[in-house]
Amino acid sequence: MQTPENPMETQNLAVDAQATPPTAEVPAEPDLEARLAEMSDAYLRAKAEAENIRRRAEEEVTKARKFAVEGFADSLLPVKDSLEAAIAIQAATPEQLLEGVHATLRQLSAALERNKVLEINPPASTKFDPHHHQAISVVPAPQEPNTVVAVLQKGYLIADRVLRPALVTVTAPK
Repeated sequence: MQTPENPMETQNLAVDAQATPPTAEVPAEPDLEARLAEMSDAYLRAKAEAENIRRRAEEEVTKARKFAVEGFADSLLPVKDSLEAAIAIQAATPEQLLEGVHATLRQLSAALERNKVLEINPPASTKFDPHHHQAISVVPAPQEPNTVVAVLQKGYLIADRVLRPALVTVTAPK
């Protein structure tokens, strides 16, 4: 072994020898490898389960959209049957037809109520509510200002959401 001529070089060689540790690999513990394999397996299973849940949820949403009106349509079928039966009677009197129309209207009203479709039909002197009513005209009247005078067309709610506002005439401000 040669000795360097410069004492600084000797010092640098000693520092270099200390700075670079030997490249021997530390043997991994078998327990750590088993835990790593177990954790990896648990991760893959959790990932697969999350994907299955997401896929099932998408299928449920698709089915819900596809068959959302099934219950509503089912409750309207008797109304259709009644109308077809009325048309099939050739020699019906006006009284019979009127009675049939009233019965069919009751069926339709019941079907709508079962499906949470409710009428908005405010009585006269009701305070005008822009969320449920649509003012068609303003008329002078002895009532308090901004109250309903008459309902021109009923409105409807579906599950507390306005499907169609009631068309009303309201009193003019004084």
